[in-house]
Amino acid sequence: MIYLDHAATTPVRDEVVKEMEPYFIKYFGNPSTYYKIGREAKKAMEKARVQVAELIGAKPEEVIFTNGGTESDNAAIKGIAFKNKKKGNHIITSVIEHPAVDETCKYLEKQGFEVTYLPVYEEGIVRVEDVKSAIRDDTILITIMHANNEIGTIQPIAEIGKIAKENNIAFHSDAVQSVGKIPVDVNDLNVDLLSLSSHKIYGPKGVGALFVRKGVRLEEVIHGGGQEKNLNSGTENVPGMVGLGKACEIAKNELNHNITYLTQLRDDLTDKILNSIEKSYLNGDLKRRVPGTVNLRFTGIEGEGLVLLLDGKGICAATGSACSSKKLEASPVLKAIGLEDVDSHGSLRLTFGSENTPEDVDKTVEAIKESVAKLRAMSPIWNKKE
Repeated sequence: MIYLDHAATTPVRDEVVKEMEPYFIKYFGNPSTYYKIGREAKKAMEKARVQVAELIGAKPEEVIFTNGGTESDNAAIKGIAFKNKKKGNHIITSVIEHPAVDETCKYLEKQGFEVTYLPVYEEGIVRVEDVKSAIRDDTILITIMHANNEIGTIQPIAEIGKIAKENNIAFHSDAVQSVGKIPVDVNDLNVDLLSLSSHKIYGPKGVGALFVRKGVRLEEVIHGGGQEKNLNSGTENVPGMVGLGKACEIAKNELNHNITYLTQLRDDLTDKILNSIEKSYLNGDLKRRVPGTVNLRFTGIEGEGLVLLLDGKGICAATGSACSSKKLEASPVLKAIGLEDVDSHGSLRLTFGSENTPEDVDKTVEAIKESVAKLRAMSPIWNKKE
């Protein structure tokens, strides 16, 4: 099997599993208790908090554990909105956000908030001047993702954050697809809140974190025993937190190597596909994207069919976001960069991980060439064009 869907999820590293194991069996205690197995669980939880903080340049006390990126996004966006609704009701976001942000903003519209959805143009990147133009006196939150989950484009977060700070507006960024893949420092990025997820960086599923800058106040959206500064009540998932912490430590140590290596794999595959398959195209900006992500489209084919043919050849790929893969509509992200529905449906997302090899690239290129040719031979769209 050649796994090329790391944007959907990653395998858990052996070192991460080993680190987690004692907290399932030996130190299984509730971290709110005072006896030894509870104290050991609490100690491990706080060590993990430090590891997360060190990866993103935060203070440990600014890291809130959650059950994943979606909960982090919800806690940040709803938390700011409801806490500041007396000050204003306007939110700024983009048209290419992950459903965890997009659906949350749509929910808030039903609660009386107004949301401006900024365009991203052909390159798939929000323009800073559009952010400036969208700001109103009643704007209380800007939420723009750091890197897109489908086309991998990196947004100008530091510049947007500076504008937000100048206008005293809270700024949140969904960094689920950038943390552990490119340098992420919450201070350099000028963010007040930042979401990340464990299973995108070789950690376990079901755990994530939210950076909340000291002094930023959120309305709690989950009520209970008050864990995680009242922002995520419920008995803590200690093994998951330990796994996330270890995954962050590994990501920090391997970051520079992986940036270089994954960029080489990505660019090699991109060049070989574009140079060997006619009417194949890259979606989004070529350079301003996370190292391991490439999104391609092929005239005259249907992406789901291509994914199934590749699966039959032992290659795991995707057409877009795993969270919306069951929807048959054209990708909103690809539509946002100007593609027609027929072209959106002919797109393929490949996302590399550290375990992939140059040999994987060559085998994948050949498999795509064969599969595209097979689909085009049956395609009325392609044969009509011919």
